[in-house]
Amino acid sequence: MRAGLFWLMMALPAWAGNDRGGAFDYYVLSLSWSPNWCVLEGDARKSPQCDAHHDYGWILHGLWPQYHRGYPSYCNTTERPPSRGMTAQMADIMGTSGLAWHQWKKHGTCTGLSADAYYALSREAYAAVVRPPVFRKITSRMKLPASVVEEAFLQSNPGFARDGITITCQNGLIQEARICLSRDLKPVPCGRDVVRDCRIKNAIFDPVR
Repeated sequence: MRAGLFWLMMALPAWAGNDRGGAFDYYVLSLSWSPNWCVLEGDARKSPQCDAHHDYGWILHGLWPQYHRGYPSYCNTTERPPSRGMTAQMADIMGTSGLAWHQWKKHGTCTGLSADAYYALSREAYAAVVRPPVFRKITSRMKLPASVVEEAFLQSNPGFARDGITITCQNGLIQEARICLSRDLKPVPCGRDVVRDCRIKNAIFDPVR
């Protein structure tokens, strides 16, 4: 998509879903391992997130309002969409401004917050989680049980419980760490549809580029 068309679409009102903003039970903080996402999707898209000079590890995929069963999306909102500058400022932890825009449209509209407040809360949640430094020390592709990734997050974040974090895989690669948080960003148990741990014993984990 050409840049001019992308920003024209950003200026248009977000598609209004049937869900009501502010009506949810807890948040899921989704952290994506950038090198693996680049293997799965980003390289093929020529995403700037995958340029080696960025040195991305765990990036913020999103902060998602969640019901105990299911989740709202594309909610009706009277809040103004984020400006180009606001989405660009999130690229340091989200990889691209395009992801920041998509997360607002699909999930941020369901928080009942303004775009600025949603991004601020997302940044606060991202900063509150210690991302295990051991993964940045990996120098070559390795295979490991997905449970090892979960254990590393638990050791780095003593306040977390096993039922409050799940590790996902896609096509045999470690994909994301999903952490369940209350509205005030305290650890809480995940709902049954979120706690679906990847059980692969030899999941692929690529090093930071």
